[in-house]
Amino acid sequence: MTAPTPPAVPAAVSSASPAAHAGPRAPGRLARPWRGRPDDAPWVRPAFLGLLAVTTALYLGNLSASGYANSFYSAAVQAGGESWRAFFFGSLDAANAITVDKPPAALWPMALSVRLFGLGSWQILLPEVLMGVSTVAVLYAAVRRRFGAGAGLIAGTVLALTPVAALMFRFNNPDALLALLMTVAAYAVLRALERAGGSTKWLVAAGVAFGFAFLTKTLQAFLILPPLALVYAVCAPSRPLKRLGQLGLAGLALVVSGGWWVALVELWPAASRPYVGGSQNNSFLELTFGYNGLGRLNGDEVGSVGGGGGPGGGQGGRWGETGLLRMFNDSIGGQISWLLPAALLLLVAGLVVTRRAPRTDTARAAFLVWGGALLMTLGVFSFMAGIFHEYYTVALAPYLAALVGMGAAVLWEERTALAASAALAAAVGVTAWWGWTLLGRTPDYLPWLRWTVLVVGAVAAFGLLAAGRAGRRLGLAAAGLGLAAGLAGPFAYTLETLSTGHQGSIVTAGPSGAGFGGGGGPGGGGGFPGGGRRTDGAGQRTDGGMRPPNAQAPSGQAPNAQAPNGRQAQPPTGGMPGLGERPGGGGGGMGGGGMGGLLNGTAVGAEAKTKLLQDADAYTWAAATVGAQNAAGYQLATEKPVMAIGGFNGSDPSPTLAQFKRYVAEGKIHYFIGGGGGGGTGGPGGGAGSGSEISTWVQENFTSTTVGSVTFYDLTSEK
Repeated sequence: MTAPTPPAVPAAVSSASPAAHAGPRAPGRLARPWRGRPDDAPWVRPAFLGLLAVTTALYLGNLSASGYANSFYSAAVQAGGESWRAFFFGSLDAANAITVDKPPAALWPMALSVRLFGLGSWQILLPEVLMGVSTVAVLYAAVRRRFGAGAGLIAGTVLALTPVAALMFRFNNPDALLALLMTVAAYAVLRALERAGGSTKWLVAAGVAFGFAFLTKTLQAFLILPPLALVYAVCAPSRPLKRLGQLGLAGLALVVSGGWWVALVELWPAASRPYVGGSQNNSFLELTFGYNGLGRLNGDEVGSVGGGGGPGGGQGGRWGETGLLRMFNDSIGGQISWLLPAALLLLVAGLVVTRRAPRTDTARAAFLVWGGALLMTLGVFSFMAGIFHEYYTVALAPYLAALVGMGAAVLWEERTALAASAALAAAVGVTAWWGWTLLGRTPDYLPWLRWTVLVVGAVAAFGLLAAGRAGRRLGLAAAGLGLAAGLAGPFAYTLETLSTGHQGSIVTAGPSGAGFGGGGGPGGGGGFPGGGRRTDGAGQRTDGGMRPPNAQAPSGQAPNAQAPNGRQAQPPTGGMPGLGERPGGGGGGMGGGGMGGLLNGTAVGAEAKTKLLQDADAYTWAAATVGAQNAAGYQLATEKPVMAIGGFNGSDPSPTLAQFKRYVAEGKIHYFIGGGGGGGTGGPGGGAGSGSEISTWVQENFTSTTVGSVTFYDLTSEK
């Protein structure tokens, strides 16, 4: 049954305006978006399919240049491809010593791909690409239902060409799945708001999306829950008690879909499951509300590597200064903020246009849903004092893109009113100016583009200012120029992102110097030890960086060895491996010592790999080492379990020295590899890690062998 046509949207200035009763198109049934609607213009379906095809082609190009990308998660994916228990828990190794520091939902699609097709770069990263294309499709469907195909295409294009989205939809962090599920949740809420009496079915679907988003990245999934629930409670076309009942059912769906896994982990005997990585008490609830929860907000993260600036700005810290302008600073601005000023302006304009609409108006509800999601996430990201990485901002991309598409459509309909055309012109003008500013932060990258964006944007803004009085062709030409000027900067950064590989735990989009991993430290400062690595298609570093002090070089290679072209010598990533091929090396180039062991996996030489594989099947773990990234390189190179002592930071109290001694006495671990990153007694963040105690005990009691620059201790051969 087709939803009823909503009330017309009032004009921006006066209800007497000729556009006052035009409004965006009414929602219609879209069960199969690829088949289109009977009343669609001939260009709609080809344009939509073309958008998806181009997005897919862009994201798939040069995909294997990143190799194993974040080797921390790739090691867990490899483990899940070998062991169903590791798959369920999200273990870092197939022998289930310790889990990643997140719930495992984001690992499951990648682990299934590896289980089906074998371990390799494409097998790990292809599911992420499909999530990105799906997010574009869902966003298009959400926007076009109420605002037309043109608005949907603009929104989808903006999302696809946002630099941080192009980065994370080709990377194996949890953020790709989180962005998809948050977009699905917003879409489902909007569908529920369309139906007379509201739609319990669609609201429950939103609850399920939130539940699985929680299993993807814990409490970050709930950032947009308050504004979406509030919009439904106020704007749904049903009685107040029914609305509350529907929200209650949606909440129940959330608890069931997100809580089943948590309940099983908490009830499972700790002795027969892996240690919960990132926690200090082997509790997923502690991880959720501590390290991954309130600790991210106030910076009090036990077992972490330190927080950021205090709320309100201050002097800043390891993760940059906090405050209202955080999303626009030197480190983050080029990742996400290209169209952020325009999105905020268009949000205000959309709410002004719909200010006289009835309570249940679906156009205003859409602005409130996407705008509320943007403002809530923006506020938390701007003021959180704990760990914050630039790539987190991919969560903003769908909300921002939706507001740009919707706002442009509404103001275009109202363009005969001077206020509407002025708002359109202002959005284009401020976007061109901000693009000019951002491009100025990387002055050596396409210097001609900066001024082109500014000039074309200014011409388009003046054209749009007169769009209501000029002919339709002139208005469309001005709109086209404005869109081109607004997307030119992010498109260029996106192409640069797609042309290079990205490896490690901290990565950024755009040219070198555009963010944290591109060479600048938080806030655009002078760099952070061991930042995210950039490589070209041959696996060579393109950021001109060196390994951090104490970083472990591949076996047989001197630390900081340079390739003939002056770039950091690295093992090749394998170009474009097929489904059965594996990228070379151990999944990364950062070494095992110091901060490098925290940020990327160890590069493993052939001699070290051969040594680890000797009689590996006779042991539960082929080796153990401090820090998950250090362990990940060896595990990915050998595809044998390697115990990560202390988890990601090396600061988790797992295993204890007593447990490690028992494993050694039982003959479960063959080698201990020295030089692990992080850890120590207490770890960088004050955790109770036992890595230093274990390292000392091993050195005092077992025979060592040097393989290249790496020290191996044979745990079957006491001194």
